[in-house]
Amino acid sequence: MNSDDLDFFALVADAGSISAAAVRGGCDASTISRRITQLEKSVGARLFTRSGRGVILTPQGEVLVNYARQVGALIGSARTAMSSTNGQGPARVRIAAQPTIAKVFFGTLFHAIRARYPDTQIHFTEGLANRLLGELQSGDIDIAILYKPEHAGSLAYEPLLFEQLYLLTPPDSEVTAEQLRAHSLAGIPLVLPSTHHGLRVLVQAMAARRGFVPRIALESDSSIAITVELVVKKCGCTVLPLAAAQAQIATGELRALALEGEDAERCIALVLGKTHTPTTDLWALNALIRSVAMQLVHSGAWPGARIA
Repeated sequence: MNSDDLDFFALVADAGSISAAAVRGGCDASTISRRITQLEKSVGARLFTRSGRGVILTPQGEVLVNYARQVGALIGSARTAMSSTNGQGPARVRIAAQPTIAKVFFGTLFHAIRARYPDTQIHFTEGLANRLLGELQSGDIDIAILYKPEHAGSLAYEPLLFEQLYLLTPPDSEVTAEQLRAHSLAGIPLVLPSTHHGLRVLVQAMAARRGFVPRIALESDSSIAITVELVVKKCGCTVLPLAAAQAQIATGELRALALEGEDAERCIALVLGKTHTPTTDLWALNALIRSVAMQLVHSGAWPGARIA
């Protein structure tokens, strides 16, 4: 039994469910579930009973939660005392995202961080995943908001939300929703990045599971904006989330057809770098990022997305 496990336990007890606790705590639901299981093994008793509406404390849980809250309050007092001598929040926070995510996210996130940490210097950067992953490893970035790759490797990705993928076509394209439903992307001329990019790997994996090889009309390692413009200019179709081409879809320059299947979504996740930012501040930043994601999805500002 340790204070972190007790903190997670009290968080779930107060939130009423593991998913709600994840949102409040700014962390992954699977992490909380694992820590609760560890705590139950440590104390030798079930602490919650699960139901369709969430979780309910068992009699043993009712006893332990009072101690957990006392420990949490004591640690919170210690943190407050330390923060009063060290200043409020980190001196600087460095957050990175891939271009489409940055376009939707950064403006609202800036105001959320500024409200929480008025004295913190905020640094945003955008870039392709391979560069941002290197900067995470080198400690040049504290937190990245990235599309989880088909093969995640050793990094820990905490799911934030899921984006539905769409086939973007010129408005006069002969491709129909019925054709897409029956044959997926088979035979459709596509504008995609070269093979080392995540989107190309994702489309190829989807095609392999459906038994066909995608037809690549044009390889473009340009920005998302250029890829969208190439589709507008009828160089082919492409696969992207709605947020990448909201303006062109609204004006009728492009048409969007939803791809079907559980794998026709991209997971957007939080990834922590080798940062020296205090753990308590990282928790607060994670919670802010999750709160902003919920706000954008629920307001309709992030079309085609759902909370993880």
